[in-house]
Amino acid sequence: MSTKTDGKFVVSLEELLEAGCHFGHQARRWHPKMGEYIWNERDGVHIIDLEKTQKQLALACEKVLELTQQGKILVMVGTKRQASTVIEEEALRAGIPYVSKRWLGGTITNWKQLKRSIDRLKDLESKKTAGDLDRYTKKERVLFDKEIFHLKREIGGLRNIETAPDALFVVDVKREEAAVREAKKMGVPVIAIIDSNCDPRMADVAVPANDDALRSIQLITKKIADAVIEGKSKKQEAMNNEPKTT
Repeated sequence: MSTKTDGKFVVSLEELLEAGCHFGHQARRWHPKMGEYIWNERDGVHIIDLEKTQKQLALACEKVLELTQQGKILVMVGTKRQASTVIEEEALRAGIPYVSKRWLGGTITNWKQLKRSIDRLKDLESKKTAGDLDRYTKKERVLFDKEIFHLKREIGGLRNIETAPDALFVVDVKREEAAVREAKKMGVPVIAIIDSNCDPRMADVAVPANDDALRSIQLITKKIADAVIEGKSKKQEAMNNEPKTT
């Protein structure tokens, strides 16, 4: 099992191995900048150095802990089939926003427009719950329901944030290139699982690991969520210990 010491999350090499974090892509598909994270090649497949994975995951958790303790907004991003459900589950457990279906262009660079869509979703849902949409025709109510469904699918995971994300945790930077590029453009730090076919420079904190295997994604994403939960706890503890003013 993984252990936590002085705010640092340490995952055993055995746990990383069992989760299949070490399996990279075929050697011919590698990214040269991943060289420092490659241990060896077996049967034409790159094997990721799990000691590097262990170290980088600890650094990633420390970064997330620090950001969360400061009250920053971390958004989990993973839209590929293997990652989507994991991202939703762990983000909900940690109480943070997420994108699990599709990254909408402008989520960071054009936040005001996205915020209008979030407000529209909340408004429609509120009116539907209150029965305010009942006065419309059946056809109009169907259109409202379709709009609510579409908005929930596209931005439902972001509905509870009031400002643009302060940081991203990303599964598969190649797949989520649009999100990563927006973050880079706006100076938003990116923490990411980086497989052997990816450029580690796309992340501020790169965690070298298999980004296709479900268990690998689950393990790393869970540790990131754990770091968020601890960061929130430390923030609340600090607030509780603040001297009362009279």
